[in-house]
Amino acid sequence: MARLAARGDAAVLELAEPFDISLPAISKHLKVLESAGLISRSRQAQTRPCRLRVEALAEVSHWVEHTRQAWEARFDRLETYVASLQSQNNSSR
Repeated sequence: MARLAARGDAAVLELAEPFDISLPAISKHLKVLESAGLISRSRQAQTRPCRLRVEALAEVSHWVEHTRQAWEARFDRLETYVASLQSQNNSSR
């Protein structure tokens, strides 16, 4: 994905070049990314260029940010609760 983001569309062989794994393994990875909607693949003659789906990454980014904020709020409430318990414990001594 970093390669596609940095330099644009690329054929499977170009994407596989820096990795020491088989082409079928690369193809499996690409199929997972494609089924997740993060890349798209087309057919041009003998090649199958891959393209990053930027809009899908924006959706993922939005979801991650929303989830991060929710968890931070939960941890803040937990921190407040633990502090109140510690305060009660210290005042009862």
